[in-house]
Amino acid sequence: MPTEPNWLDPREDRAWRAFRHAHRQLSLRLHRHLLQDSGLTEADYLILAVLSEHPTGRMPAQELCASLEWEKSRLSHQIRRGEHLGLIDREPNPADARSVIIGLLPAGRRAIEDAAPQHVHNVRRHFIGLFTPAELDMLTALHERVLRHLAEEPFPGQSAPDG
Repeated sequence: MPTEPNWLDPREDRAWRAFRHAHRQLSLRLHRHLLQDSGLTEADYLILAVLSEHPTGRMPAQELCASLEWEKSRLSHQIRRGEHLGLIDREPNPADARSVIIGLLPAGRRAIEDAAPQHVHNVRRHFIGLFTPAELDMLTALHERVLRHLAEEPFPGQSAPDG
């Protein structure tokens, strides 16, 4: 006999819907600001940011893919776009002939250095600045709790993580 779904009560439903709506609206607003201010998409920005934070400005594509938590096909598409824009390049990986190294070009470094200050301003304006330090600490703790839980639970179709 099927069990009755454990529906969200009004408080839970309000919290869930507010979180989802705020996340979507904040993401949309930040994406639009980024594109308008710098001409970079969120994906462009993320790749440039990761590469710019790497000591050499170069990373194996697999490592970049893992750090962004993207599918290989998405990274391949974005690498082609970044190459076309003259922001990044790729070269064969000397350690593994089947893979490539993605590198930040001078134009890519300038693009991220130019875009980052305004992007941080918008993050502060639309998110960080709305909270007290104690509220930011609470938000961090709550989201880290969710992330720990998700790390312990496999995606559907995956085996459980080693522990």
